[in-house]
Amino acid sequence: MCLIVFAWRPDHATPLIVAANRDEFYARPTLPLAAWEDFPGLYAGRDQEAGGTWMGIAPGGRFAALTNVRDPGQPLGPRSRGELVAAFLQGRQAPLEYLQQVARRASDYSGFNLLVGDAGQLCYFNPRVGPPTAVAPGVHGLSNAALDTPWPKLVRARSALEAQLAQPDTESLVALLADDRQASEAELPETGVGLATEKLLSSVFIASANYGTRASTALIAHADGRRELLERSFGPSGARLGDVRVSILQPGAI
Repeated sequence: MCLIVFAWRPDHATPLIVAANRDEFYARPTLPLAAWEDFPGLYAGRDQEAGGTWMGIAPGGRFAALTNVRDPGQPLGPRSRGELVAAFLQGRQAPLEYLQQVARRASDYSGFNLLVGDAGQLCYFNPRVGPPTAVAPGVHGLSNAALDTPWPKLVRARSALEAQLAQPDTESLVALLADDRQASEAELPETGVGLATEKLLSSVFIASANYGTRASTALIAHADGRRELLERSFGPSGARLGDVRVSILQPGAI
């Protein structure tokens, strides 16, 4: 994932609402959102190159999602960051306990932001920022810097999410992720990738010949355990490939 905006409100009828774009090279082999045959009840896309995922849900109200940290000078970790999401979804550890375990081996991975949650808690970890912590209730965003870093794309998407919270639906959440407006040069962050690339990456939805938004995913988690998911997949230059919809009841969820 390269952009996640989410509302975390534990005492609400819809405690967790997520809209997220996964940006990746189009050549990287990927399976779309589906039930994992090797782990009943887990729903996620799947990276066929390393076997992990970028966002998913599992029994017990488990949720996890990840974005990379943009830093061309960082050392490359020997392990795939996508396994961090998959391991939480497949496990039974409490969110904070899991992230504390991850913190002990964070150097195995290139920079990342990791969100994990269950029926009662949502937690966040970025090794560059500090120890794992619980996420405060509210509307938040993650791009390729720390939680709520006000990059233009994050600010726009977070505002669009806030406008939908009264009556959220997955179609509208995916639609907000289609914003392809690029930031002005004065608004761009400086992450070391050069002006042209900063410009390309500054929009909520990214499209080019080789790299861009591969999937837009919306999740609405209901307090009664229902989960609604919509994933829209894209190919080179932003060509729409298809939709996957999932509506399930997860026992033991929020």
